[in-house]
Amino acid sequence: MKALVVDIRTLLICMLLLTAGATFSRAQSESANEWTASIGNHYIVHPDQTYGFQKNIALKLDVWEPKDNQKPLPTVIYIHGGGWFFGDRTGAFPQLLPYFARGWNVVNVEYRMSGQSLAPAAVEDSVCALRWVYRNSKQFHFDLDRIVVTGHSAGGHLALMVGLFDPSSGLDNGCPADAAWGDLPLKVAAVVNWFGITDVNSLLAGPDRKTYAISWLGDEENIAAIAKKVSPLSYVRAGVPAIITIHGDNDDVVPYSHAVRLHQALTKAGVKNELVTIPGGKHGFFTDKETLAAYDKIWKFLDTNVAGLNLGVTEQGK
Repeated sequence: MKALVVDIRTLLICMLLLTAGATFSRAQSESANEWTASIGNHYIVHPDQTYGFQKNIALKLDVWEPKDNQKPLPTVIYIHGGGWFFGDRTGAFPQLLPYFARGWNVVNVEYRMSGQSLAPAAVEDSVCALRWVYRNSKQFHFDLDRIVVTGHSAGGHLALMVGLFDPSSGLDNGCPADAAWGDLPLKVAAVVNWFGITDVNSLLAGPDRKTYAISWLGDEENIAAIAKKVSPLSYVRAGVPAIITIHGDNDDVVPYSHAVRLHQALTKAGVKNELVTIPGGKHGFFTDKETLAAYDKIWKFLDTNVAGLNLGVTEQGK
């Protein structure tokens, strides 16, 4: 489908939603207004790109890229949340704005919900989205050395599964490497995990039992084995990408212990990682102050651990 120039009204609405409730100085307000007024001149969207077919379902993603750009750029892959059973990529648009503001390429991914296909379908689709990014890197100017994958909640889980992808898992069976495509081993530079699930088995029974996890596993045989296969903690090992996790310690949807255990496992394996705890924070919907502080830590972490980003935050000591 032909690329479309960004609708400035949509961006303006999303910017207002993102900053609702914040108190800005006059200078800050003018800066935000200038950004929303001009961003439509600088981005184009390539909507509804089909990155695969599974069970007669077309898997879609959108690509946003700076207009008239001809060089490889840092690229964020965003995977939306929703407990693997609801939500879609269109509702995730406000979460993309921080990356638009930095001039990155943005890939916004859709995947199969539990009502369409049970686990591990959502993981397989997310891995295939990364494969598509690799195969189309020249057309859309994705810098394969500066890919960051991120998401919230179930999207954070899927981002972790993509970042920790192990070819021996078979989770790329829907899009296996093919020499005819010149396929390279899949990897990303870093993961930004917003309160994602890290141990699916722990959600199937006991005090942390969650119906959304039970629905995703369904009535499949060997549920415990499948849950382990789709759990990020199963793939922690030396050499995986740097990971930063943001999680509220009063989260009643995804237990905070998931973030703590991931942090401990990554540290033990020698993986660069950071856990940003939101004191009293529940399942997202943090205050503006908490969100901005988290992004300050994210930019610093990425600047330190992803070569060539040149975000400028490390030098500024943020």
